Amino acid sequence: MTDKTMTADEAVSRLRSGMTLGIGGWGSRRKPMALVRALLRSEVTDLTIVAYGGPDVGMLAAAGRIRKLVAAFVTLDSIPLEPHYRAAREAGAFELMEIDEAMFMWGLHAAANRLPFLPVRAGLGSDVMRVNPGLRTVTSPYDDAETFVAVPALRLDAALVHVNRADRQGNGQYLGPDPYFDDLFCEAADAAYLSCERVVDTAELTKEAAPQSLLIGRHTVTGVVEAPNGAHFTSCAPDYARDEAAQREYATTPWLEFAERWLASSEGAGS
Repeated sequence: MTDKTMTADEAVSRLRSGMTLGIGGWGSRRKPMALVRALLRSEVTDLTIVAYGGPDVGMLAAAGRIRKLVAAFVTLDSIPLEPHYRAAREAGAFELMEIDEAMFMWGLHAAANRLPFLPVRAGLGSDVMRVNPGLRTVTSPYDDAETFVAVPALRLDAALVHVNRADRQGNGQYLGPDPYFDDLFCEAADAAYLSCERVVDTAELTKEAAPQSLLIGRHTVTGVVEAPNGAHFTSCAPDYARDEAAQREYATTPWLEFAERWLASSEGAGS
């Protein structure tokens, strides 16, 4: 079996400006912040970011790294609207494709299955179609002749995700209450980089939890980064909750001032 372990900086060194990059997690929950920190330390820019957005999107937007964002929302959960994202968006700093949460999920499913699109009912009769004039509809070829939104595949050049445990081959395990869609991000990407709280032997994965907790298969993973506290300040249940004090500091501090301290920190860096 191939040992895929690497540092966060080594993972980011494989990324290139102009890529379409998917980031797992949900809002301010189990975001791959050690990998985001490494990305912000790099020169990689002009990115299309695909995410159920949280501080990952806010930081990359504030740093001017985003050319286009595809998202269903951007939130810090306990702080409903991500302030750094809001400031960048209000300044017109990047293009936005804002779609329904279900449409986003099926876009990942389409990419994971190498389909150009998937038909969904979500979005019909809503302003999603108005604000995204590039979206198309499709008519069922069967007797029902129903009209659906043809959600385009959210194909990714690379994906960054964080889980609780992984082995050196890239099998990833979540131990919290929600898998989010990290498996789909990996399957939809040409390359996926998985950070984790702890790298363990393969046999240890099923000693801690049921086999169903093995969310991510090694065949979808390019690199594994051991990053203790690597989702901080977002949550990574059950290992730790969201650090509300750190998140409030992030939300109320000018980005350049916060970034100077945060990017110099080794917490959760995984390197």
